[in-house]
Amino acid sequence: MSDLISALSEAGLEPVTDADILAAHSVDHAGLVPPGRAAVLVRARSTETVSATVRIAAEYGAPVVAQGARTGLAGSATAVDGAVLLDLSGMDAIVSVDPVNRLAVCQPGVLNAAISAAAAEFGLRYSPDPGSWQISTIGGNIATGAGGMCCVKYGTTPEYVLGLEVVLASGEVMRCGRRTAKGVAGYDLVRLFCGSEGTLGIITEATVKLSPVPAERLTLAAVFGTTADAGRAVTAIMASGAQPSLLELIDNTHLRALEALRPMGLPVEAAALLLVGADANPNEELTAIEALCRGAGASEVYRATDAEEADALLESRRSAYHAMERLGTVLVDDVAVPRSRLAEALDGVQAAAARHGVVIGVIAHAGDGNLHPNIIVHPEDPASLAAGKAAFDEILEMALAMGGTITGEHGVGMLKRDWLAKELDPVNLAVQRRIKEALDPLGILNPGKVLAG
Repeated sequence: MSDLISALSEAGLEPVTDADILAAHSVDHAGLVPPGRAAVLVRARSTETVSATVRIAAEYGAPVVAQGARTGLAGSATAVDGAVLLDLSGMDAIVSVDPVNRLAVCQPGVLNAAISAAAAEFGLRYSPDPGSWQISTIGGNIATGAGGMCCVKYGTTPEYVLGLEVVLASGEVMRCGRRTAKGVAGYDLVRLFCGSEGTLGIITEATVKLSPVPAERLTLAAVFGTTADAGRAVTAIMASGAQPSLLELIDNTHLRALEALRPMGLPVEAAALLLVGADANPNEELTAIEALCRGAGASEVYRATDAEEADALLESRRSAYHAMERLGTVLVDDVAVPRSRLAEALDGVQAAAARHGVVIGVIAHAGDGNLHPNIIVHPEDPASLAAGKAAFDEILEMALAMGGTITGEHGVGMLKRDWLAKELDPVNLAVQRRIKEALDPLGILNPGKVLAG
């Protein structure tokens, strides 16, 4: 390790070895994923410093763990033993905003919300909006294939990435993708890196698509006596052909936690609340959706009177994870099921909570069938931890049995690494391993993440 650190220092990369700093950078928000012991931290300032760091790490066979804001929930940015932690958060420049071609070029450390802020003067925005949009980086969003609350209408991160600059495991710099609206020349390497969690290459620049800011947007909140009724409302809305810009479910556990965190008069006796947004013909759309909610059993439906009130509801929803942290350590599940089975999945999560005697609150991008069952555990109590993990596994099994997936948007990381083989068929898994070996023959890029073994 001393030779590695000396080599990094001689290259002018200013390696950091302070134990407290390394410890702080060794974890993301996946609190129950134990970190390894990192060797050194390098703060990248340019593509050249990333390339030089990777070349030196390859020479010494040291693993490289790329990191941004470390807001991930699956352990993708967690340190492994002997790792060079490569902090990309300082590469935070928006290189350009092009309103004619509706794109922005960004370094990986740019915060998600900053892109929309820069594009706003042109009447544009960057549409993918994960709950952590004000604190998560675009590099991390791309690396995990992040989703968000408006994805039900506008899609997820990979659909907005046009081009990438990537440092490969050899230290070579590659550009892939395009800046044109269309382009199908060669293999789609951009999509390959989206969701790869730093295991195939390190993103140092991204060209992302921008969209017009909607002229008007309105929100309604529908109150339900059971989560299953709320799930049936979602099914009815999506079957009707409606195109809501937002369709979020908040269960009773989260309603109570959110109201305790920031009182705003949420219906804490309700079993579930649906937040529905519309931005095309919002009054007409919400009138139709309100009727569908009432038909599915909504006891009350409220309309936000203006954008400010709608934003307040949305910001409350974004605080769900932090509200639940007040109850204990949050073990975050992230499954997606076919929309047609959403109500069944919600019942299944409640059954798992009862069976294992744990508190589970469900927050969901309901229009996508993407559920986040937040399981409360107390790590100092072995029985609590075991019960929480058993419920976590049961929910994953349920999602796969429904034809769903083990992760809708948070990624695999270390948290669900052993589950990937249960979702993929053996040939698929073998192909993924061969891709990893081809791009990272030494196995130094974020080892131990995504693929087990």
